[in-house]
Amino acid sequence: MHRLPGITVVAALTVLATIAAPPVAPASVLPAPAVLASVLPVSLLPVSVVQVPGAPVSGVPVPGVPVSVAQAEAVRPGDRPAPARSTEPPGAATSTAAGTGPGPGSGRQAAFTEAARRYGVPESVLLAVSYLESRWEDHGGLPSVSAGYGPMHLIDGRAEPGRPHGAGEDPRGDESRPRVIALPPMAADPPEDTLRRASELTGLSPDRLREDPSANIMGGAALLADHRRRTGGTGPADDPASWYDAVARYPGVPERSTAGKDAVDKGTAYKGTTGKGTAGKERADRGTASSFADEVYATIRSGVSRVTDDGERVTLPATPGLSTPFKPLTPATRSGLLTPAAPSGSLTPAIRPEPLTPATQPLPSARHSGQSDPLTSARRSRPSDPRAPLPLERRASPSGQSGPSEPPGSPTAPPTPGPVTPVTPGPVTPIPSPAPATRTPAPPKKTPMSLAQRPAPVPGPDCPRSVSCEWLPAAYQRLPGGGYGNHDRSPGPRKIDYIVIHDGETSYDAMIRLVKNPAYLSWHFTIRSADGHIAQHLRARDIGWHAGNWYVNSRSIGLEHEGYLARGGAWFTEAMYLASARLVRHLAAKYDVPLDRAHILGHDNVPGTTPETVSGMHDDPGPYWDWAHYFELLGRPLRASGGEDARSVLIRPDYGTNSPGFTGCTGGCRALGAASVWLRTRPSASAPLVRDVGKHPTGGSSYSVYDHAARASTGQRYALAERRGDWTAIWYLGQKAWFHDPAGAPTSVRASGPLVTPKPGRSPVRVYGRAYPKAPAYPGGVPVQALAPLQYSMPAGQAYSSGETTRASYLRAAAFDPSDHRVVTGGIRYRQIQFGHRIMFVRASDVRPVTR
Repeated sequence: MHRLPGITVVAALTVLATIAAPPVAPASVLPAPAVLASVLPVSLLPVSVVQVPGAPVSGVPVPGVPVSVAQAEAVRPGDRPAPARSTEPPGAATSTAAGTGPGPGSGRQAAFTEAARRYGVPESVLLAVSYLESRWEDHGGLPSVSAGYGPMHLIDGRAEPGRPHGAGEDPRGDESRPRVIALPPMAADPPEDTLRRASELTGLSPDRLREDPSANIMGGAALLADHRRRTGGTGPADDPASWYDAVARYPGVPERSTAGKDAVDKGTAYKGTTGKGTAGKERADRGTASSFADEVYATIRSGVSRVTDDGERVTLPATPGLSTPFKPLTPATRSGLLTPAAPSGSLTPAIRPEPLTPATQPLPSARHSGQSDPLTSARRSRPSDPRAPLPLERRASPSGQSGPSEPPGSPTAPPTPGPVTPVTPGPVTPIPSPAPATRTPAPPKKTPMSLAQRPAPVPGPDCPRSVSCEWLPAAYQRLPGGGYGNHDRSPGPRKIDYIVIHDGETSYDAMIRLVKNPAYLSWHFTIRSADGHIAQHLRARDIGWHAGNWYVNSRSIGLEHEGYLARGGAWFTEAMYLASARLVRHLAAKYDVPLDRAHILGHDNVPGTTPETVSGMHDDPGPYWDWAHYFELLGRPLRASGGEDARSVLIRPDYGTNSPGFTGCTGGCRALGAASVWLRTRPSASAPLVRDVGKHPTGGSSYSVYDHAARASTGQRYALAERRGDWTAIWYLGQKAWFHDPAGAPTSVRASGPLVTPKPGRSPVRVYGRAYPKAPAYPGGVPVQALAPLQYSMPAGQAYSSGETTRASYLRAAAFDPSDHRVVTGGIRYRQIQFGHRIMFVRASDVRPVTR
């Protein structure tokens, strides 16, 4: 036999045998492609090493056969026909509809089939993991906001992290006590580099794994097989249940939590106990990993089917009877996290997510009645809703219990001890203290401790049981040179009107470190991208410094999501969407926050407080946050309402096909799906963008991904001004703004709801960024806050969508001891309106309702 250069005869025979016979054995006994690639010339490598089946060498994915609108999508109730590639919610899918995808050997579904066969991974496991990461999308080869690529979200551990929130802005948003953040020096732990590990396992280059969806799926399958080998997987390899530990390891979360001694595992968190030392870390890690794996197996049981970005319908058939036994960590077993399941004796989680029952469904809010609602009013009690629920959960609970509630009156971890001088109350009435039964009695014959000094047990996190959640308290202590940080505490319940969605512009690891710095800012929850794990830092009753507007801060809960729009991230993982939606639904039900876009805000929807702050307000989570999908997960899909004579519209483009185009992205902005529409001065694609005099005092609006001045976002409701052909006009920032809205690819739907217009003789109506009282309402000792109308006004003849009516209020919280906080209420009533991209306020006495 002629000796081939560079290899032995044995190696050559191995190669020829590999080429001649397709692999049929499990992945554990197949020749490693990386090993072959290291010893063979490229011209002699098997095709399986050089090129992924079904994908061209260039790395460009092979598109599937286009799917017609009639075949692929149902018409949304009350809506115009939806364009192709709209998502179907998870359901009991059992088969791929005839004629909705390409034949065998091509397209996204075939890539999953081939990768599963090549590495011996059950196809249902591979599909479900990918769905939880990307919903099977490729996203044009662009990274997620946490540097993950492709359908399998392979993470580039060398990606440069973004710069965290806060530098140069005042996150507290209270000019009576300005606070400018200086970012502390900090090096976050890099994430696990699953992209390069997949490259080692497959022999495919990192660039190929980023850009070619079929190669990316192959890399994900190789990672799962490697995880099964490393975790000592037992049982038949074709049994999906035997892959539980490999699935739990897939997100690439470090095996040891950086949370330290404060970490709380998924089960014991709701029993009010904390993990201690190594055992506590192991329990937290196990709970976090098992939460992701549980979600994957719930997806396998329920099934899901949708049309992906290659135009093909991908289907994961339902497997309702699938069980998920797993081998738990010994400390977790001893702690009671796991209990034996009869009759087999296999270990199953003792804590299971509860279903959303009618009693836990958020009710339509009665808060638009015009009644006053001072800041200190507690959450009202509500009867059970007799209507059929819109369930978010896909798993049933044997107990039927509702999620854990926040321990009434239980404060967070005590502040760092230090000298505190009690403040003698002045003539102002303080906020009522908690009921005596909930307070720790002072020791006899000693001076009672202030609320700021009072220690108490650390509470469990205020999360639904269907998510992985831990308690990592934010810092609260005095600062050198005066002041304190990094939030304000409340001695009693506060009224919550808003939940604010942020993306943190950096990694999860960096955020949970920064929130422990008393000189930094604060928020209530942080959500991790890879697996949806949640860390809670503040009680709902306490006030985070996160939105840049003190009025909104004092009435909101802030959620930071791992990610960095500023570094070119273009999409968010499904695991993070799911966890965030479940948390928001839980909080909205508990604190009576309406599930609509007037109350579930992006940070980019929060107004400036004064004219000077308007231009610097933040722009996260940005146009790539899929609000339509998020509200589907919240159980409140954004649908048409009202008849043909409806006076307002709801912005509702199809996220997958709506590509408005942006500039300013790192490496250039590709044509991607987005939740925004551009607003123009005339009904023409060549017309200039509308102007925002607050954002751009001396110039025009831009197409930058960071410039929201001339954009309307999904779910926002505006007054209809005019329709002309394929264009629709709304009233926006005191002007008529046009957006492209063709009948064949609509970007809005009809909407009902209240509108307001200036009263005769009151125009132009002044617009505000907060609902503060007039000067006479402030008692002695409390500085008067300027009403400070913004640069905008509402002219006569225009109308704007209106939310709730609220009584003017201001919380004075300028002391470390919350007993000294004061609340000022006035006689003015304000109406919240959707005036531009951000919400704003007008005096109720200046406007009147629009009647037909």
